[in-house]
Amino acid sequence: MTVVITLVLGAVIGVLLGLLGGGGSILAVPALVYALGLGVEQAIPMSLIVVAVASAVGVLPRLRAGQVQWRLAAVFAVAGIPAALLGSAIGERLPQRVLMIGFAILMIGAGLRMLTDSTDAGTACTVGDGGINWRRCAPRSIPAGFAVGLLTGLFGVGGGFVIIPALVLLLGVQMSVAIGTSLLIIVANSAAGALFHLDGASIDWSITAAFVATAIGGSLVAGHYGARLDTGRLQHWFAYLVFAVAAYVLLDTLVLT
Repeated sequence: MTVVITLVLGAVIGVLLGLLGGGGSILAVPALVYALGLGVEQAIPMSLIVVAVASAVGVLPRLRAGQVQWRLAAVFAVAGIPAALLGSAIGERLPQRVLMIGFAILMIGAGLRMLTDSTDAGTACTVGDGGINWRRCAPRSIPAGFAVGLLTGLFGVGGGFVIIPALVLLLGVQMSVAIGTSLLIIVANSAAGALFHLDGASIDWSITAAFVATAIGGSLVAGHYGARLDTGRLQHWFAYLVFAVAAYVLLDTLVLT
C-alpha cells in the first residue's frame, strides 16, 4: 500500500511541477509526513531530491521551446543557493512542531498567491535581443532569489509560487518563460538544500526512488502539454487543495498532538 501511495503522490507532484512551474512541491513534505508517516527531518531532504530531479526533467520541454531566461535564472541561483544552505541550517535547529506550523502558514500564503491574477507583467527587464537591464532588475531579482532560497532550505519546497510572481510581476517576464525559468531556479536551490540535509539524514532511498520515478513521468507529460495549456483554472483549484492541506496540518499540529 505504501508503494502505491508513493507512486500516486509522486505522479501528482510531477504533473503540478510540469504544468505550473512550481506549486506541486509544496505538497511533497505533507505527503511524506502524513501519507507515508515519515518524520519531517526525513521528509525535507527527500522532498528536495524529488523536486530537484522532477524539475530538471520538467524543464527540458521548456528549454527546447526557448522558454527559459538563463541570465535571470543565474541571478536567482547565485542569490538563492547560499540562502538555501542558511535555511537548511536553521531548519535543523527547529523542532518539528514549529516547522509544521511555519509550513502551514507558508502554504496559506502560497494558496492566496495562486488565487491572484498574475497576467499583468511588471516593467520588463529584457532589452534588445534578450539582454538584461541589470540596473533595473538587480535590486528586485537578488532579494527575491535570496527569499526563495531561504524557503527552499527551511521547508523543502521549490519556491515556484514565489519565483513566478517575482519574474512576471516584478521583472516583466512572459508567463511561459517564467514557468521554464522557475523550474531551472528550483533545480539549483533544491539541489543545494538537499546536499546540505543529506549530511547525517536518514533517507529511505526506496521510497525516494519510487517518488522520483513517478514525479519524472508526471513532469515530462505535463511539461510537454503545459507549454500549450492555459493553466489559470488549474492553479485556482490547486490553491483550494493547498488550503485544505494547510488546515489539516494546523489541526494535527495544534489540536491532535
